Amino acid sequence: MTITKADIETGVVIPVDKPLQWSSFQVVNKIKWQLRRAFGLKKLKIGHAGTLDPMASGLLLVCVGPATKRIEELQQGIKAYEATVVFGATTPCYDLERAVDRFYPIAHIDKGVVEDALAQFCGTITQVPPMFSAVKVGGERAYVAARGREAVELKARQVTIEELTMRYFRAGKPVWQELSSGTVFRSIQGPEALGSLSSGERKQSQERELYRAPQGRVPEWLPQADLHCVCSKGTYIRSLARDLGVAVGSGAFLSALRRTRVGSFTEDDAMLLSEIDSAIVI
Repeated sequence: MTITKADIETGVVIPVDKPLQWSSFQVVNKIKWQLRRAFGLKKLKIGHAGTLDPMASGLLLVCVGPATKRIEELQQGIKAYEATVVFGATTPCYDLERAVDRFYPIAHIDKGVVEDALAQFCGTITQVPPMFSAVKVGGERAYVAARGREAVELKARQVTIEELTMRYFRAGKPVWQELSSGTVFRSIQGPEALGSLSSGERKQSQERELYRAPQGRVPEWLPQADLHCVCSKGTYIRSLARDLGVAVGSGAFLSALRRTRVGSFTEDDAMLLSEIDSAIVI
């Protein structure tokens, strides 16, 4: 793909492969700066068609010039995602932007249990957006209120999931956990294996497991599933992960997410941020 001044004047949609740790706003700002510098523009209308969280990567449609009028149209397009869901734990924001805050039973979770639960989420479903999200509550973004420690009550909404399949299931790995001072060790897999311990030993072990799962870390003994999801506008995959955890009688959170499709655009169309400068033709 090349980007010329004529493209800017007539309107152009730039499919970008958003990297991890970047917000959608940061991506748009960087491209805006690159285009204004390259073409000597004082002003430039630019926006994106559908936010991707910082912990997600993949296809982001950046609309420039008159193409910004297409944002609403493009946002209506069907989305496709590749996601990894971790079972047996939760985080406050339903992904790895916050550390694990609670563990749940996992001994009963296997590939069949997860596959059976997935079937419950196909079709039109009701979903509550994450508290840490861009949904507006009283004119303010929910994540702003949540990070200010305010109570945020979000309304359920209907979304449609056209496809939801499991690519791969990985059982958790057993770990060795020191449970007391000295040389006493026991092999455990998940917090429910602590049932035979004293309350003091159980509390100590759970605290150590929480310490082993800081922000950005996935405890290795937890099972995971790689999912493929095709869904409508407004679907939160983080909320889907949370609800899937409840459906299997445990907890769950999203550890990885990549958007691969928006309407007729796919990740194969996407440019890396590092390729933008070379695509500009003066």
